[in-house]
Amino acid sequence: MEELLKVIDKNGLIVGFLCIGILTLGSNWLSKNLLKSRIPGSAIAIFLGLVLGYFGGFFTGGDKGIADIEIFNGIGILGGSMFRDFAIVATALGASYLLVKKSGILGMVSLVFGILIFFISGVVVAFIWGYRDPIDLCTIGAGACTYIVGPVTGAALGASSEVIALSIGAGLIKTIAVTIFTPIFAKKIGLQSPGSAMAFGGMMGTSSGVAAGLAATDPKLVPYGAVTATFYTGLGCLLCPSLFYYLITLLL
Repeated sequence: MEELLKVIDKNGLIVGFLCIGILTLGSNWLSKNLLKSRIPGSAIAIFLGLVLGYFGGFFTGGDKGIADIEIFNGIGILGGSMFRDFAIVATALGASYLLVKKSGILGMVSLVFGILIFFISGVVVAFIWGYRDPIDLCTIGAGACTYIVGPVTGAALGASSEVIALSIGAGLIKTIAVTIFTPIFAKKIGLQSPGSAMAFGGMMGTSSGVAAGLAATDPKLVPYGAVTATFYTGLGCLLCPSLFYYLITLLL
């Protein structure tokens, strides 16, 4: 057993790939045999991964989820920023330039409306909760856009750590919801073409949620949704702590 643990410790990344493979295989089996493929296996795998991450952090008292357990530390590398950024670049390279150009106006319109809708929704909810400080309202509203835009905005405006944490929580809830519900409602909302995927990515904005949701729907749509979702994050980081904050101060 000691020798096995040494091998696992020295090959953490390989063990991480093995664990994800087993989880994906089991999720696909559940989808096909128990759920009659009504919910894609990818969506089940993502949900189970979130559950395992929660319990891993809960029982160890750490902040890295299941990666806090020593034998699973390779999953932390696999889910780290390096592989995340690599995946974003890789999916973007899979997009067709002609189709991106064709859907350019649609993508831009969806970006603007997506950021406005979620930012305003976050501000309204924060206001109902009793927040009145423009910095707090803007930070939580930015978090409703994505869990990246929230802390970036909060840091730029000097928001408290509690408010920044709330913004991250709002963004995480949005990401989980987009991930789980995208494959379920894809056909009903017409999410079946590159153009619709770009519009969807622009409206939702959360890169990880859009990419995971589209992967569970149709892997061919991932590059197009990822393109506008990535722009969404950048545009949100630009607008939320500047123009949107200025508008909130004028209204209050």
